[in-house]
Amino acid sequence: MKLISTFNEIISMNALENSIHQFFGIEKVEDSKLVAGLFKRETLAKNDFFLQADKKCDKFSFLESGIIRQFVELPKKEVTQWIGTPGYFITDLSAFLYNTKTRWNIQALTDCNLYTINYEEYVMLNKMIPKWIELEKLFISKCFITLENRILNLLSLSSEERYNYLFDEQRDLFNQVPLQYLASMIGMTPETFSRIRGKKTS
Repeated sequence: MKLISTFNEIISMNALENSIHQFFGIEKVEDSKLVAGLFKRETLAKNDFFLQADKKCDKFSFLESGIIRQFVELPKKEVTQWIGTPGYFITDLSAFLYNTKTRWNIQALTDCNLYTINYEEYVMLNKMIPKWIELEKLFISKCFITLENRILNLLSLSSEERYNYLFDEQRDLFNQVPLQYLASMIGMTPETFSRIRGKKTS
């Protein structure tokens, strides 16, 4: 059992290193390993919060396994901004980078395994990795492009087109996440989402 656990840990670290290379554009393998080595493994039980609104965001994590939801509570409803799946990084980026309070809640929808770096260690990367500022800018620009694409989809696609896009991109979520969360994430009511889903499955 210990050998299996060690083997799984190696696979997970490789996934983290590959994601650091992919998202930050770090070219040197040793630099990716150096950054990955600052991340510490942790677990988050189902329904526990990774981050809560109006609190400082002091950590940046890689989701190894599980599903997580980022949402905001408004006076009359909750709005789901994003559903996180394995292989992605998790934080409130603006609150983390500027060390401010967050507007978002980030909550585990399932048991999750994470690799986490705290803010103090993250800022040390500027001294440890050559051109870290440029690499960080690359990462932020990729996040910005992703956000732009999401906004474009919300503004330009019909409800059915948004449903189809989500289904094509993240089909597994339809069997793993409450459908009202998916509806909120693509800007429609649960009733509209259910109506479109009914058409697709009938």
